[in-house]
Amino acid sequence: MILVADKTILYTGAAGGLGMETTLNFLRAGAKVVAVDNNPAKIADLSGKVEQEGLQGLTIRAIDLSDLATLRRRLEEVSAETGGFDIVINNAAIYPSKPFEEYSIEEMQAVQRVNVDAGIVCVQVALPHMRKEGWGRIVNIASVTAYGGWANLSPYVQSKGALIGLTRAWAREFGAYGITVNAISPGAFPTDAEKIHPDPEGYTRFVLDHQAVKRRGAASDISNALMFLASDAAGFITGQTLNVDGGWVMH
Repeated sequence: MILVADKTILYTGAAGGLGMETTLNFLRAGAKVVAVDNNPAKIADLSGKVEQEGLQGLTIRAIDLSDLATLRRRLEEVSAETGGFDIVINNAAIYPSKPFEEYSIEEMQAVQRVNVDAGIVCVQVALPHMRKEGWGRIVNIASVTAYGGWANLSPYVQSKGALIGLTRAWAREFGAYGITVNAISPGAFPTDAEKIHPDPEGYTRFVLDHQAVKRRGAASDISNALMFLASDAAGFITGQTLNVDGGWVMH
């Protein structure tokens, strides 16, 4: 049984294309969600849906993840207010696209800061409470791009590879405290990220040609996987990367 009631979840990118569905499902299941996002329109949309359904337990914090010092300070404040984070979902990411040689080191570091370093801060803030409770769940959102085959996304792919590495390192280090750490690697989902492609129809054909399941992924596919990994039902699973990609990558 998937049980997350009364858990407090720190969720970055919680109002985005793959985040909102899971945020709503966590709230429906009785969890409390601290949603970290910096897109006003998406935050308003999430707030409207929560109000429409009469859901309880949502806390929104608009934070620029690239400002790591401010992120740490504000998360420590929220942690003190809520009693600590039981679950961390590192989902937020930026994804600039251009040939490798056109990126400056500063641009590559900016992607790393948002996609990886912000997640490190989230875990560092949450870890003391998890260790004290002897229970915790950390889920990093990786990407099918980490398996190769994508041009012009070098810093993004690099960041997702780093998250997979951290997933394994943290799983080994935190397991003694009852904390599991896993990653979800989404395939190509129809979200805002696809707007970087100049030929949407051609890209859809490309995606379906690579998938075993011949439909596009839905936000609920990611939500179902996240709900499972965040629950007691996944208590003996750690250090793993679950590919939710319609059978694009198999290993």
